[in-house]
Amino acid sequence: MIVERPIYIQQLLDRQRNGMVKIVTGMRRSGKSYLLFTLLRKHLIDSGVNEAHIISIDLENIYNERLREPLAILDHIKQQMIDGDDYYVLIDEIQLLSRFEEVLNTLLKNPQLDVYVTGSNARFLSKDVITTFRGRGDEVRVHPLSFAEFMSGRPSEQFMEVSLNEYMLMGGLPQLLSMNTERQKKDYLRMLSANTKLIDIKES
Repeated sequence: MIVERPIYIQQLLDRQRNGMVKIVTGMRRSGKSYLLFTLLRKHLIDSGVNEAHIISIDLENIYNERLREPLAILDHIKQQMIDGDDYYVLIDEIQLLSRFEEVLNTLLKNPQLDVYVTGSNARFLSKDVITTFRGRGDEVRVHPLSFAEFMSGRPSEQFMEVSLNEYMLMGGLPQLLSMNTERQKKDYLRMLSANTKLIDIKES
């Protein structure tokens, strides 16, 4: 299932190769990683970018634990650059990287690189993230699905009234589209609420 998010893709494209770090922020599970690693990656490839020129790094993946160290991730990126063409660097959960400010500023000094990152903790949900990079950061704030985006992920035969009622009750977190029962959805939202204090679902 592909849920298109054209507004955010356009915001990223408008910032393409602007000499700044594109910083995708937003509440957990709002679709930041999906936006970069699925939608933006697909758009770049469809527009003719060589797949080998898209360097994707998920710092939340335990297999990438060593890349949470500054010199390790810089060496990894350098090893992927096999020619003098342009490259896109996509890094998920940048707050897990030690001394990430220095790493990103180092990457910005290489004109071959166009850098995009996501961040989820309290620091990245504040406007302080922009000033951290002294004018070198450009924020794209991602929100849960709009109703139109929500409907794009539903079967075409789904009644709009039913979907609207569900959207108004449950909200637009993308993961909800993959769940089949109301119980699953409520349990999921309660779990997130316990961890983030951002969601309140009442028992019916």
